[in-house]
Amino acid sequence: MATKRKVGNLLALAVLSYLSQRPMHPYELSRTLRDNDDARSIKYNHGSLYMVVGQLAKAGFITAQETHREGQRPERTVYALTDAGRAELRDWLRDLVGDPKHEYPQFVAALSLIGALPPSEVLALFAERLDRLAEQRTEIRRLIDDSLAQGVPGLFLVEEEYRLALLDAEVEFVGSFRDRITDPATEWGRTWAEFHHEPAPAAEGHEKT
Repeated sequence: MATKRKVGNLLALAVLSYLSQRPMHPYELSRTLRDNDDARSIKYNHGSLYMVVGQLAKAGFITAQETHREGQRPERTVYALTDAGRAELRDWLRDLVGDPKHEYPQFVAALSLIGALPPSEVLALFAERLDRLAEQRTEIRRLIDDSLAQGVPGLFLVEEEYRLALLDAEVEFVGSFRDRITDPATEWGRTWAEFHHEPAPAAEGHEKT
């Protein structure tokens, strides 16, 4: 069973992870998050980062190490990971890696209600989605290949490999769903089309005349 976290925001997990490397102030953390393109995995902004840092400090997972000022810039507080924070980081990661979570992706919600759209429109939307998925796949594949060419270890690209696998699975699912809609043997398309008072859909290259 998943553990109830004192600070459950995934941004907090990233902060704990980066502070395990060395103490940093929030501006350094923000720059590190940006340099590592963490926005692809974790939703955050400047305000949410400072809020999470405050929550982690209150929970005892990080502690203010020193405060300093550079020139005319505002004072910056450097935070360090505590022993409790290091234990929380490792326990949290173990939980996320080992225990599948029930999530609520938007596409799953749309699929649960998709009958409200006529099959002809769904087929057109599926074609559009497949084009966009292909674009995303090309982008991720290029990112992986370019990073490997620059000497980035494959271990640090594993999240991109996972995204690629999810895209491939979604492409296969959407294609299979599309085929079942247009396959007369399933009767999906005919029944669905009758509900919306439109002709039964036909597979490409086999349109009715």
